This record gives sequence, C-alpha cells and structure tokens, in this order.
Amino acid sequence: MTPRLLKIVCAASIFLNIFLVAAAAAGLYWAQTRRPMIGAGAIRIAGAELPQAERRAFRQTLRAARHEIRPMIQADHQARRDAAALLRAPTVDQAALAAALARVRDADVRIRTHVEGRAVAFVATLPQADREKLAAVMERRAGLRQR
Repeated sequence: MTPRLLKIVCAASIFLNIFLVAAAAAGLYWAQTRRPMIGAGAIRIAGAELPQAERRAFRQTLRAARHEIRPMIQADHQARRDAAALLRAPTVDQAALAAALARVRDADVRIRTHVEGRAVAFVATLPQADREKLAAVMERRAGLRQR
C-alpha cells in the first residue's frame, strides 16, 4: 500500500469511528431523556408525564392491577385463540364466532375497568399540578383523534 493510500484509509477510518461514537452517544442521550409511554389507554399514556418517582409508582400500581386479574387476562387470550381457530375453519360457524368475540369484548372491558379503577385510585392521591399534566395529555390526545 502506498503512503498516500494509507493516509486516505486512516482518515476514512477516523471519520467513520467519530460518526459511530456520535451516533452511539446520541442514541444513549435519547434513551435516557425520553419519557416512555405507560401501557395503553388515555390515563396510562398520560402517566408518562408524571415525575419519575410518581411514574414508577404508577407503573407498579398498573402492574399489580394486571397481576391481580391474571386469570381474566388468560381467559381473554383463550377467547382470542378460540376466535382465531373458528376463523381458520373451512366453514365459519357464525354463532360460535360471535360468541367467542363477545367473550373477548367482555374480557377486554372487565380488564380495562379493573386497571383503570386502580389507576383512578392512584391518580386521586397525586397533587393537583400532576393531575393537570395528566389532563393536558388527555386533551392533546383527544385533539389528535379528532383530526
């Protein structure tokens, strides 16, 4: 390799390494500063705006709520598997499919009701400033859905 070619390869390698280090630093910064969403649903997503200590407690509350209703969640998953199996059948049994989908819907409502009930109980303990943040996020989300 000629000295000139060696200098070009070294310079390209240095630039590539600088680029990779900068990209890794930017990715690390982004991962540490962003506020991750909490679950799904209006109150749970709004919970991402809470201060870190409250956000952690809120997540623990939601996790505990889901743990309490694990059998209900498993029944929901089974109803979904039943509905999927009925859809795969050569002929559709409309009554059985409708019943399986009704079980899915009922389980979804019961699960959401339980988790949101726990979320509401937690939110009621927050200071008004934090509740105002949650309200602002819910209003923004409502505005996005209207567009």
